[in-house]
Amino acid sequence: MSLLEVEQLDARHGLLHAVRSVTLKIAAGETVALIGANGAGKTTLLRTIAGAHRPAAGRIVFEGDDVSAVPAYGRLRRGIALVPEGRRLFAGMTVKENLQVAGTYGRPGPWNIDSVIEAFPLLRERLNRRAGNLSGGEQQATAIGRALMTNPKLLLLDEVSLGLAPIAVEAVYRSLEKLIASGATIVLVEQDINRALGVASRIACMLEGRIVLEGRAADISREQVTQAYFGLQKARQA
Repeated sequence: MSLLEVEQLDARHGLLHAVRSVTLKIAAGETVALIGANGAGKTTLLRTIAGAHRPAAGRIVFEGDDVSAVPAYGRLRRGIALVPEGRRLFAGMTVKENLQVAGTYGRPGPWNIDSVIEAFPLLRERLNRRAGNLSGGEQQATAIGRALMTNPKLLLLDEVSLGLAPIAVEAVYRSLEKLIASGATIVLVEQDINRALGVASRIACMLEGRIVLEGRAADISREQVTQAYFGLQKARQA
């Protein structure tokens, strides 16, 4: 049984049909990279899975249970955690306080401040610094660590490398590779195609709200992804 099943999901922003009849299955331990241009529907899809956006139609099934009507906090307690685009940390609180707040509302499990620091060692000397005073890479590491403090079964990462300097991207991805190697289940929104192909076990490319290309990363070429990204080929399954 899949950990997550999205079935014929539609989501709207007023008159804008942002997600159109998306069906997607994710198994435990997979890393799925969600690729697409700005406005393709990637962020709306992640937010709808996490419960931060209400679906217009379709179902979201997590561990065999329909959670389509479960609010965001209920999905968090079931094990779905979202790292939103822009990170949205509590800027006036320290790194440690941001982590502690998340841990208060999370599930029991192996993730705590010590294990987060082990996964993101760049935060070790930043625990008592206010989040608003961190670099972009440090903020992204804190945001991912905050999500991990809830001990998720499914981690949704939106635009991990957006706005980060190359050296910060390298640091964040080194830590992500550790998470992936540990067996974490991740859905990763990433516009850097090479990064996505390098870490994902499966790729799903969105165009105008639909998934137009999906398959194992090892079976999909960069050219295929590029064509799907820009709508240069008909929808297909790899």
